[in-house]
Amino acid sequence: MKKIFCSICLISLLSSHVWAQEGNVVKVDLLARTSSSWDGQILPDYKAGKPEVTILKITIPPKAELPLHEHPVINAGVLLKGELTVETEDKKRLHLKAGDSIVEVVNKLHYGKNEGNEPAEIIVFYAGIQGKPITIKQTIEK
Repeated sequence: MKKIFCSICLISLLSSHVWAQEGNVVKVDLLARTSSSWDGQILPDYKAGKPEVTILKITIPPKAELPLHEHPVINAGVLLKGELTVETEDKKRLHLKAGDSIVEVVNKLHYGKNEGNEPAEIIVFYAGIQGKPITIKQTIEK
């Protein structure tokens, strides 16, 4: 019963999204909560294996375009600075500005490009499996 009560208290605190700490208020903003990628596809089930979380900060120079690639794992990110356009092989597009979040497509060829005049910086979190790749570059030109 004590565990249930503690769990209810914790859920109540977390759901308020605000904690008071020594007179300061910590604010929590929900950036994304979804079961779909940005193009509307349902995310796949997690694969069996030992989990491995990878967090990358990726800086894309102005006017640069990433190669066509896919991610075999669920990943999500937040654009910290600049602008970034993501496009799938079937021409679906998403344009991000600083502060925007993205839940990336999985097992679908896509690429990103920075059409702006300043570097684009994005932090990406990958929910992978130990020993397996998080990104697979396409060897055929797009």
